[in-house]
Amino acid sequence: MSSITCYIQGNLKPDMKRLLTMFLAIMAGASAIAQAQIPHPRETFGHEVGADYKLADYSQMLEYYNKLAASTDRVQMIEIGKSSMGKSMKLFFISSEENMAQLEKWREISEKLSRAEISEAEARRLSKDGKAIVWFDGGMHATERAPAQMTAELMWRVASEESEEMQKIRENVITLVAPVINPDGLDIVADWYRKNLGTPYETSSPPVLYQKYVGHDNNRDWFMNNMVETQAITKVLYDEWYPQIVHNHHQTAPRWAMIFIPPFRSPVNQKIHPGVTTGVNLVGTAMANRFAMKKMPGAIATTSYSMFWNGGMRTAPYYHNQIGILTETAQPSPTPTEYDPEKMPEFVGGKQANSTEIFYPYPWKGGTLHFRSAIEYMLESSIAILDLAADKKDEFLYNIYSMGRDAIEDKTGAFAYVIPKGQWNPSEAMNLTNIMMQGGVEAHKATSDFTANGKNYEAGSIIFYGAQAFRPFLADLMEKQVYPDQFRYPGGPPMPPYDLAGWTLPMQMGVQVDRITASFNAQAEEITEKLKPTPGTVSGTGRYGYAFSNRDNLSAKAVNKLQKAGYTVSVLGSDEGDVKAGSIIVRSKRGLDSEVENLSKELGLNFTGLRSKPSAELAELNPVKVGIYKSWQANMDEGWTRWMLEQFDFDLDTLHNEDIQSGNLSQYSAIIFPDQSERGILEGNSARRAPEKFVGGIGEEGVAALDTYAKSGGSIIFFDGSTDFAINQFNLPVKNVLSDLNSSEFFIPGSLIRTKIDTSNPLAFGMMDEVAASFDNSGAFEVESGAQGITEVARYADKDLLMSGWAMGEDEHLAGTSAMLNAQYGGGNLVLFGFKPQFRGQPRGTYKLIFNAIYQGARKNKMNNKR
Repeated sequence: MSSITCYIQGNLKPDMKRLLTMFLAIMAGASAIAQAQIPHPRETFGHEVGADYKLADYSQMLEYYNKLAASTDRVQMIEIGKSSMGKSMKLFFISSEENMAQLEKWREISEKLSRAEISEAEARRLSKDGKAIVWFDGGMHATERAPAQMTAELMWRVASEESEEMQKIRENVITLVAPVINPDGLDIVADWYRKNLGTPYETSSPPVLYQKYVGHDNNRDWFMNNMVETQAITKVLYDEWYPQIVHNHHQTAPRWAMIFIPPFRSPVNQKIHPGVTTGVNLVGTAMANRFAMKKMPGAIATTSYSMFWNGGMRTAPYYHNQIGILTETAQPSPTPTEYDPEKMPEFVGGKQANSTEIFYPYPWKGGTLHFRSAIEYMLESSIAILDLAADKKDEFLYNIYSMGRDAIEDKTGAFAYVIPKGQWNPSEAMNLTNIMMQGGVEAHKATSDFTANGKNYEAGSIIFYGAQAFRPFLADLMEKQVYPDQFRYPGGPPMPPYDLAGWTLPMQMGVQVDRITASFNAQAEEITEKLKPTPGTVSGTGRYGYAFSNRDNLSAKAVNKLQKAGYTVSVLGSDEGDVKAGSIIVRSKRGLDSEVENLSKELGLNFTGLRSKPSAELAELNPVKVGIYKSWQANMDEGWTRWMLEQFDFDLDTLHNEDIQSGNLSQYSAIIFPDQSERGILEGNSARRAPEKFVGGIGEEGVAALDTYAKSGGSIIFFDGSTDFAINQFNLPVKNVLSDLNSSEFFIPGSLIRTKIDTSNPLAFGMMDEVAASFDNSGAFEVESGAQGITEVARYADKDLLMSGWAMGEDEHLAGTSAMLNAQYGGGNLVLFGFKPQFRGQPRGTYKLIFNAIYQGARKNKMNNKR
């Protein structure tokens, strides 16, 4: 309306001015009436958003979303997927009525500019014609309760507010809001809060993961895309809408600050375009200025969070030339919190609390924090972004194109990354390709043989050309990370990286990838759909049965499917001709030929018919069943373990403290203790931290039950921190050689460590002789001299240990120590992993060590109390 009004004032005769002014007044009145019909969240929730002691649950949210979408042409709602527990995940588009009528046009412009495969002239034109695309989300970390509540009011404001600022925003921006990206967690936390309101546990967190599998790690899955929630959102971000700005709302700010905003602290990953870094700083400055001018103190920057790690909701966008924004807002609970001004600390988040520092210019002085305070800070931070995007929409649109062109034209990076055919573990080569494609990377498959850098490649090899807009994402995941040394002060302890220091996917997944710097020609076609296993072969006559290799991780899925179908499965103990030790033998009976044909097609495995029983030793397996210990201290490593084993169709039970203590454990082939402290396993929650039902650990009674289980033939598998429990509670003649070192002596935070495998050991059958261990301040073992019954399955390399990330003191303290041990314990086994072989579903190259340890416990006649 404002541009039309200006035209009226400057160009029309008086009579015409009056008529048009009257018409516009009528239209404005009609618009105001229409927008008054847009419902406020309070009308559905029954309280103000952010009211003390109140949380809306997801059913209330859905009720409001439906009302909002039905009330105005400025809003459109779609479903983008289902959560892990089956809840509908919603995405909203909000803009002016005119813009909403042409959504596909704005999406196409955003895609063309982001992919950067157009001319500069066209990019300039589209930048002027297009609309800025800005993304907001809430509710990822469910115990950070305010964001999921806030998004309902944010959508209402953007849709209904008639201020000049908001009209400008609707005219120039397409606002995308995923209001709750973890709806399961919202309900878990809201239910827990309501049940405990008025008790000592009112502000406590639930004793279960607030995402079915990974809890807080749902924000650590943004390049692997293991979870269905991340898959749904990744598709929108990197395959459909390509927003220029992504704002990921979190809680909580450093204590005594109101909100953390960008800029972030160093280091910055060198793969990130400097335009992203400066764009992030620009957005942070706009937020800080808005807070200052609205007299909202307590905005702090450059603390805690860096721009190095890939894999977070706000960090993965950096590698797609998008401006990723994280805010951390105070007061995550609806229960008010008192901050006595007389007790204000000297420093807040490393800044002087009673000063005016550059990155803490307007300190908060204390008082009572209400839930509504968090809502207001989140709303203003979001509107600051929208205002900036509206003012600079041409610039943001052109910049994402320009950064994409820089990536395409980069002559210093790799020409291509090639995944050759003939991989040790073919399904993981396929998975790596799919992971890259999910992240928006373009992939090609060679249609004929070709030569690159003097090496011959077969048709079917996968090619990722470097000349693409998302080169930073491709290169960061394909190449090793070199994390810079950072110390708290000269000569002092190291400053830990934010999350991880190294995550190179080919290393973790055990996939050979060749980095090619020189150009080459290859006949290849773009891959447009997710890859599936290439059908395997079935050869020979299976009079006795069939053999198949256990090299591929999918062999475990085949074992589990065959057992569930009633077939007898064994593990071959040594090589027999072309059939290698560790291969799986399935005995013939009615229907096996058809079953094998189907598995070969489904899983891509090769089956070889056996006319007679192999002469080598066969270890027949009882039906495999696994118990996973699940503490009432919600444990993400437990969730990841459960998720990983489900992917391979293992029969699983969750074992709580009372299940362990009951002693009824003989039904399990193996029991797994994920990464957890010894104290956490033994003692669990105290009565101060949780209601009675969720207090305590397995205690002495549980230790005794496990002792009986193992001595009777059971296998217990321990990951990382839980190995301290195994060593101490079972009196093993083993020492964790790293346990007494401080960080100034030895420090490896979230890195990949070269590890040697004894492939002659049955626990390492099917493994390559070298892998990358996922090491995060993990463990290393030394066996006491003269100890019997303990074998080393894996050891950290003697030299060149660091494959990707950051390490300090590794040569002195880690080189040559044991990484994985198998200890005989009565008739059973205790298996100790010093590292996490299933960490976040990423190190696929070490999965098989887990599978083999489970099969060891399933060997027939091993358990005294047979199933």
